[in-house]
Amino acid sequence: MPSKRRLLALRPTSPNPRQQQPAPPAAPPQPPPAKSVVDSAIYIDGRRTASPESLAATYECLRGDARSMAWIGLYRPSPQQVASLAQEFKLHELAVEDAVTAHQRPKLERYGDTLFVVLRAARYLDAEEEVEFSELHVFVGPGFVVTVRHGEAPDLAATRRRMESEPAILARGPEAVLYAILDQVVDGYAPVVAGLENDIDEIETEVFSGDPEASRRIYELSREVIEFQRATRPLVGVLHGLTAGFDKYGIDEELQRYLRDVADHLTQVVERVDGFRQLLQNILTVNATLVGQQQNEEMKRLTEAGYAQNEEIKKISSWAAILFAPTLIGTVYGMNFENMPERQWEYGYPFAVGMMALVCYTLYLIFKRRDWL
Repeated sequence: MPSKRRLLALRPTSPNPRQQQPAPPAAPPQPPPAKSVVDSAIYIDGRRTASPESLAATYECLRGDARSMAWIGLYRPSPQQVASLAQEFKLHELAVEDAVTAHQRPKLERYGDTLFVVLRAARYLDAEEEVEFSELHVFVGPGFVVTVRHGEAPDLAATRRRMESEPAILARGPEAVLYAILDQVVDGYAPVVAGLENDIDEIETEVFSGDPEASRRIYELSREVIEFQRATRPLVGVLHGLTAGFDKYGIDEELQRYLRDVADHLTQVVERVDGFRQLLQNILTVNATLVGQQQNEEMKRLTEAGYAQNEEIKKISSWAAILFAPTLIGTVYGMNFENMPERQWEYGYPFAVGMMALVCYTLYLIFKRRDWL
């Protein structure tokens, strides 16, 4: 069935320019096919015998010897490349769709004699102090392993070099490659755990030092820990599924030991990540408590400052009222009216001064009793 984009391309153009629709946004650029095939190799008895330049050449080499095993590594391949692999190795259409679209959770699916495994690798970026996640899809079947990466991690080139340096293990077949990839992904979690632990230590210091940015960083780190849990917890089920198929599919005993070792390491990672999440919740609670205490202290300081200001206003108002009485009396007698009998009275002056003193003293006693002075 032709794609939607192809149908749009074949649709005739309307002669009226006003009826033309705006062109759809361009799709994100895909890497050239030559660069999508990171490495393709043929192995016989655990040793590389050929390094074909293309997928078609790999298919030809694989058909030439029944003992051979192909290990094809792809990085963000085009849908055409994945379709070619699906046709050659009889991959299930649901697994192929997942490998093209990505954005899957870690899982294990078995389609006949083919295994489809989705992994989420992680790496800690020191400069940004954050965790970067990427997706890895692995097809494992009779005589072939196909890896499809949708990110920079994990470093499968290192995995390939390690396996090629141990031909006895690589000779055990495609399952040995799968377990080596699982080991690489799980080992890659260790630096992430160390980086998150260091970030949590820094956050604890920021919280108790009163850094206002601590809450935002706790929230961001909590999101990273939750995302890390989504990458690691489902992987436990994947390993359990592989373990359950040991006897049914006759997995080599040595490979069983390797997988149990990987499962042990993964369990340690999951337990530590669960501890990180609980610790961050406790830190968030402590931070909220400290912020509340700081706000209470600030409110207390503001209340005390307001109380002190009110006391000062009371004193100023009291003295203003006390001084107002003699000012009023002095103002009346300063008007120099002609008909003022008190001016002719022998005791007028002592009377006015005494009245001023009496009023002032009375107001002083009143304000003093009310604790305004």
